[in-house]
Amino acid sequence: MIKPSPIKQADRFELPPAPALISRNAALVLLTLLLLVAASFYSLQIDWRALLSEEAIRTSAEFLRGFTPPDTGSGLLHKVFFAALETLAMSALGTLIAALLGLVMALPASGRFGVVAMHSMRLILNILRAIPELVWASIMLIAAGLGPFAGTVALAAHTTGVLGRLFAETLENLPPHAEATLRTNGVSAGNAFLYATLPQGLPQMLSYTLYRWENNIRAAAILGVVGAGGLGQMLKYHLSLFQMPTAATVIIAMLILVALVDALSFAIRRWLMR
Repeated sequence: MIKPSPIKQADRFELPPAPALISRNAALVLLTLLLLVAASFYSLQIDWRALLSEEAIRTSAEFLRGFTPPDTGSGLLHKVFFAALETLAMSALGTLIAALLGLVMALPASGRFGVVAMHSMRLILNILRAIPELVWASIMLIAAGLGPFAGTVALAAHTTGVLGRLFAETLENLPPHAEATLRTNGVSAGNAFLYATLPQGLPQMLSYTLYRWENNIRAAAILGVVGAGGLGQMLKYHLSLFQMPTAATVIIAMLILVALVDALSFAIRRWLMR
């Protein structure tokens, strides 16, 4: 019977040393963030005792009691329903315009037309998304007057900057092999992009678009405060007259609209990812 030879010390498999839980650079970044958070709390001088004092709680509860019970008159519900449809239309149309413009602007922003075009387009996208929707709405109100048109353009302008940057990053991160193969076989650059690159990035782009639509529903309700139509304009009007029960009805309509759009967007995103 042949006995197995003993394993030599050099033939034994040695596990590599366990990696560190956190690197030195990551620890330095984490420490810097903690210092910034601590400095922020110190510089803001937040008075938690005043916020949680008995007087603050009593006055807040008294203010909230003014919203009850909500006004459920048929005339008001009719107005709220059409204002909700106006808010929904503003958000949907603004998001659609932004998605189309964002895709067009994402092509040069992703570096497909050279370095100069990439940096120039990224600068434009940075400007578009750096300006808040309320500022865009104020500018559009001066140009176009009160109404949902100003709110729609404001949403489209800001969302174009956001989606354009997200679409550009999506195109940059896609694997180039499929498009390169088509180009090698004589397919034009436009057709190679449409048949190889765009189908790969389209699900993620649609997911980004749906998520921004959810955000624009909330933003459209806020834009009405500056006179851009929809539920926000109704809310501002009734709050300025201290009609709290009527304002409560408008707020409930906002919550229902946001919840419905969130559920619809979530279902569509799950279907796209499958």
